[in-house]
Amino acid sequence: MEMWAGTPGPLCWYLRFFEMSSKPHFSLLATSFAGGPRPRTTATILFGLWFLLFFASLFSPPVLDDADGTHASAARAILATGDWVTLRVDGVRYLEKAPLPYWLAAVSFKLFGFNAFAAHLPQALAVLLLMLLGHRWANQAFGARTGYYTALAILTGAGVFLFTRILIPEVLLSLCLAASLFAFLKSLGPIASTPQDWVPHVSPLRHGNERPHGIEQPSIAWYAGPLFYPYVMWVSLVLAVLAKGLVALIFFGGTTFLFLLLTDELKNWRKLRPLTGLLLFLAIAAPWHILAGLRNPGGPQGGMGGHGFWWFYFVNEHLLRFLGRRIPTDYNKLPGALYWSLHLVWLFPWALFLPLGVAALARRFSHQVGVLARFANLSGLAGILTAVIAGAIAAFTHILTGPDIFDFVVLSAVLLAFIEVCLRRKFAGLALSPFHRIDPQQRTILLLAIFSAIVLLFFSLSTNQEYYTFPAYLPILLLIAATITRAEQTFATDASVRRLIAFAHAALCLLGLAIALSLSYGLWASRHLPYLEDIGTALAHRGVGAYTLSMSSFFDLTGPSFAALRLPALLAAITFALGPAIAWTLRGQRRHLAATTAIAFTSGAFLFAAHLALARFAPMLSSQNLAAKIQQLEAASVLSPDDQLMLFGDQAYGSSIPFYLGRQVYLVNARSSSMLFGSTFPDCPLVFLNGPQLRAEWGKGPRKIVFVPLESRAEFDALLGPNQVVLAESSGKTLFTDRPLGGVH
Repeated sequence: MEMWAGTPGPLCWYLRFFEMSSKPHFSLLATSFAGGPRPRTTATILFGLWFLLFFASLFSPPVLDDADGTHASAARAILATGDWVTLRVDGVRYLEKAPLPYWLAAVSFKLFGFNAFAAHLPQALAVLLLMLLGHRWANQAFGARTGYYTALAILTGAGVFLFTRILIPEVLLSLCLAASLFAFLKSLGPIASTPQDWVPHVSPLRHGNERPHGIEQPSIAWYAGPLFYPYVMWVSLVLAVLAKGLVALIFFGGTTFLFLLLTDELKNWRKLRPLTGLLLFLAIAAPWHILAGLRNPGGPQGGMGGHGFWWFYFVNEHLLRFLGRRIPTDYNKLPGALYWSLHLVWLFPWALFLPLGVAALARRFSHQVGVLARFANLSGLAGILTAVIAGAIAAFTHILTGPDIFDFVVLSAVLLAFIEVCLRRKFAGLALSPFHRIDPQQRTILLLAIFSAIVLLFFSLSTNQEYYTFPAYLPILLLIAATITRAEQTFATDASVRRLIAFAHAALCLLGLAIALSLSYGLWASRHLPYLEDIGTALAHRGVGAYTLSMSSFFDLTGPSFAALRLPALLAAITFALGPAIAWTLRGQRRHLAATTAIAFTSGAFLFAAHLALARFAPMLSSQNLAAKIQQLEAASVLSPDDQLMLFGDQAYGSSIPFYLGRQVYLVNARSSSMLFGSTFPDCPLVFLNGPQLRAEWGKGPRKIVFVPLESRAEFDALLGPNQVVLAESSGKTLFTDRPLGGVH
């Protein structure tokens, strides 16, 4: 352990932990599973990738409009009002969200000021913790190489990168749920084959204290008492509820119940400390929910229809949202085929190795059915009952939630496979579940597979956004990493494995070549076009603000705008031209560790280029530059802080403006979307105006400064005609005032 002397404290602790957790007594199949890089190399690669892709990117772009600015404003209001119970946006109650992400952002603002770095720092730290958790879980269950691959996949997966650019709770929910599942599994028994269950506990050790055999005594004792993991599970679960709501209970409860049922471990429920754990859960979760209900009551003082927080949060935002009947109806549902196929993008490039896992799953299913095939006299009855039961469940779900035909087929297929195996085993006189006797490694596989299936199926039935399935990313990526490790182990002896790995590399090379050629063509075609400072002026503007899916604005990227993206396009083109070929070459040389690492580096370089492109989109995606223009004019005494600032249309169009200015704004024709419910409370501030009211006040009283997005420009022009003065314009978004500058305020 002296080799780490002089290393900074936190890094030293991590390197020591990694070295000890990579030893044979922590690995299930340590003698057969290849190891990962040396601990110092692993730490350098993983922390380097995190720093490059997640920490360094905190400084640009600025806080974006829509959800990013709205949520940042809600967190900023906590510090302004001192109210940590009721969230507010522009002084209006904002009751649809669980509070934990906003509490963390508010603390970050208190420490670092009101800026993009502070707004997104909790997201970046959550990714770091998610990576460390994934590394530790995979390392203990499958060995050092799988832990390394899991951490690489988390840091370089496209979905994790894309959906941590904005202030949304998904990564925090994923971290808390993954921690609760890890602690759940630990509570039932060891994840690896070791009889000990050791966790870090900082405590000075006197000479002669007992310690695990074979581990040199460090300054950190490694142990876990029987009460440690159950309470970690409960605390992590309650944090997940405070991060996203009751959906966390559905995912965790459904997963753990099915796991205990299938493994015949319901009898071990006492290991989870349900009584004291539930009391701890309620002690943490109940205060906010109770206070929020009491401070935002129903009845005559309530909001829409006399409803208060409890109805709006539990019924409208949970039940009715799932059924697609939420008020207001402002969420789309992805078509089934698109919903499922997009996960190939969110899990890219690691999704290319999914066929390895699918093949292994198919072999497992065929084995189960084949073993039971000798009961031929019962197989026909099993098939009929399977079809009837699965069809009835799927049909009921279809009637209740109305999924499209693709979702219906997926749900039916899953039910058919599951029920057929269970019925065949039942008729054969065997235990209903084939999982009642599995080793610790298979227990991790089963738990993560159940959790992933529940998350994916749940949101295939519910209204959804692309990032809602984020909690399934870590489990799926961990399973993919384990599959890659196993494939590398059998690469020399299994021809089918070699074919599937070759398919993954060939697909990556072909896709990389296509992307490189497309980007090269764009660079060549735009070689004579001038560089555009404001990329928004070259976009198609097909009603971005009307889109209700988070990635819809990509449809507005056009050829002329390519001139503003030369640097990231060049970097991405070079990356995809070389990276996949290098990885395949290394694989052909059977340098598996280097080959898989090369894939991660290829994805990391591409994501870095993608972030550079995102920063170039800042004038279109954020209105921070218009807020800076207002501050500049106020500093020059051209405008006054007493002027009335207004947003025309839904506040999400320009939500970054009130965040950066830190002041209340008037909202014109904006009593909709997330502002609707809060606007119906009788004590709502008088910030809502309609078009006729604005026209009647235009040119009178205090100066009016109105932010108008491109999508609302025609409506604004029709309302006020030529009585407008332009203050500033960026990416089609315009600041208007009602009198010439220099006029009387």
